[in-house]
Amino acid sequence: MANDTLVRVQQLGFPWQPLDPFLFCVHHVDGYPRGNGRFGPAAPLTGRDLGQDFANVDGWNMYHGTTVPGFPQHPHRGFETVTIVRKGLIDHSDSLGARARFGQGDVQWLTAGKGIVHSEMFPLLDTERPNPAELFQIWLNLPAANKMVEPHFSMLWAPKLPVVKRLDDAGRTTTVTVIAGALGSTQPLAPPPKSWASMPGSDVAIWTIELEPNATWTMPAAQPGTNRMLFFFAGESLRLAGEQVPVKVAAQVRADREVRLENGPTTSELLVLQGRPIGEPVASYGPFVMNTQAELCQAFQDYQRTQFGGWPWEADDPVHGAVPKRFARHVDGREEFAE
Repeated sequence: MANDTLVRVQQLGFPWQPLDPFLFCVHHVDGYPRGNGRFGPAAPLTGRDLGQDFANVDGWNMYHGTTVPGFPQHPHRGFETVTIVRKGLIDHSDSLGARARFGQGDVQWLTAGKGIVHSEMFPLLDTERPNPAELFQIWLNLPAANKMVEPHFSMLWAPKLPVVKRLDDAGRTTTVTVIAGALGSTQPLAPPPKSWASMPGSDVAIWTIELEPNATWTMPAAQPGTNRMLFFFAGESLRLAGEQVPVKVAAQVRADREVRLENGPTTSELLVLQGRPIGEPVASYGPFVMNTQAELCQAFQDYQRTQFGGWPWEADDPVHGAVPKRFARHVDGREEFAE
């Protein structure tokens, strides 16, 4: 399927496969039950492959967690993670001594740079009701010049994220949440300073789009040479650049053309990932993304030797208590809160 604007359409797999400068994206949706008072699920864990639980038994996963769902301490080097939490909470802890609790629409943007170890746990705080969770984690590459910068994370709190609402001729609304990349006159919050998204001309955009039933909206064109993909992850049907597409597809479109979206009879949601390609060789294995195999080997050697600063927490899977308040405590001692 292709036309002058729509280049290709493919079914969504796991993980999702975007284009350079992005590396991949995962969409986690978990219907966690009520909590057990120890931040884990009040449900039997027998039969699950604990430590590697991705089977979605009963509609949820423990992932690499054995008590609390999530991802206990693990290293990264050479790229960035952008974590968009639509439902639930994430508890972040890292080898630099920083920690955070975020969710309910918040975004964490982490530049791993020369190396960081962090954990991302999903504490189930509510002991009376279910604890649904939904998040995107997007991996954005770093150019060779910035792969060994100092690690850094930014919190983009939900109340401060720019939201653009557009009405079509019938009064139906399209809502765009701007995480990166300007949309018309609407400017995003600042990404980390050494991110590809901070480089002039990178044309990086990360948007989530929600269209009301039968709403229409035309996405403005981006720069020539930019890669742009739309991930249609929720809804029923959509006309995209004049072509009917089903839900659960990824569509590559020409970024230098406007893209008309014409929604079907139910609310639809899309994730947009775009950017000018970095255009450098990629050597990756597990948590490390470098430019050459030699650099990849060096990353493993450095981690084995230094543990990227060591792990200052008593547990591999720290949880930040029973109070749901969202916060971040940075390495320099600075604190910030969601509201």
